[in-house]
Amino acid sequence: MEIFHIDEDIRKSDTLPSSFYREREWFERSISEIWEKCWIFIGNNTDQAPVGTLTPMVLLPDVLNEPVVLSTDSDGEVYCLSNVCTHRGKLVVSSSCSGQRILRCGYHGRCFRLNGTFKSMPEFDQTENFPTERDHLKQLPLATFFPLYFTSINPLASFATFIQPMLDRVSFLPLHTLTFNPDASKDFDVRAHWALYVDNYLEGFHIPFVHPALNQAIEFEKYEYHLFEWGNLQIGVAADDEPYFNTPKGHVDEGKKIYAYYFWIFPNLMFNFYPWGLSLNVVEPKGHKMTVVKFRSYYFEGTSFDREKNQLDVTELEDEEVVESVQMGMQGRYYNRGRYSVNMEINVHHFHRIISNLLNKQKD
Repeated sequence: MEIFHIDEDIRKSDTLPSSFYREREWFERSISEIWEKCWIFIGNNTDQAPVGTLTPMVLLPDVLNEPVVLSTDSDGEVYCLSNVCTHRGKLVVSSSCSGQRILRCGYHGRCFRLNGTFKSMPEFDQTENFPTERDHLKQLPLATFFPLYFTSINPLASFATFIQPMLDRVSFLPLHTLTFNPDASKDFDVRAHWALYVDNYLEGFHIPFVHPALNQAIEFEKYEYHLFEWGNLQIGVAADDEPYFNTPKGHVDEGKKIYAYYFWIFPNLMFNFYPWGLSLNVVEPKGHKMTVVKFRSYYFEGTSFDREKNQLDVTELEDEEVVESVQMGMQGRYYNRGRYSVNMEINVHHFHRIISNLLNKQKD
């Protein structure tokens, strides 16, 4: 029996019900069916460069709460490992460090190699059938997109499957030169359900009503939407006197004055490519009523970012205001489900279809 139905025909379909955004039960169900299966941004690979570097972290605090550690071995290979000792469950690494040759648990001295395999354990000489595979630290998949690291507990598909349509479009850019700029990176607290923030991102329908500066920078009537299996793309075409990409001959967008490529990767990754570089937005739920949106800026070599001209902060605050207003509206008694604009909300419909399909599988 289906939990809720999103018709595959956008002309006939209703949106997600307000209960999905309002009720804690839906949020709890999404942890195993969505968040355990998606790819999670965990940092910049330049931070993990030195051999013997150990970097502990928690995947999606308040949601997954999974302790992991990044480890760089003597060959420069980087691993994402469970940070929970296989003896009694203590965290193995408590703080970032470098120059390490092993991982050693500070509780009873169990040691692991930098790739997570069991190495030694005091006072276990008489323990039978030891060690076994379960005595290693679990290795999680680790994926790289140029300067970015991603991991997943139980991915729905390979990272390459998720991002290949994006690479097909932007591979002409000097992605290997992307460099992190912490001064242009910050976090925003949004008092709303994470999916409301994604809903808002996935359509340009609201731009003339919510973002006056952005509306002047693009030609709204030329705005484009494109779908792929685990994500979608919005394309903004530059207005006169605005910067745009120099797309190469033979490119699918040859001749277009592309202001920005806005890629969304299910469920919470937003890759916004501009002529100056990449603005990565990571939407992280902190519960069913609170979200943190992490903005991370990366520049192409030889380019610079004019924050005042680009006004990303202004756009973000405008989005926050409208999303928080929708969150309040979802609490009302007289709203349940809406309908989709066939021309302007195909990406939102696609997002809702993915959510519906995943959560319905849980009930099969």
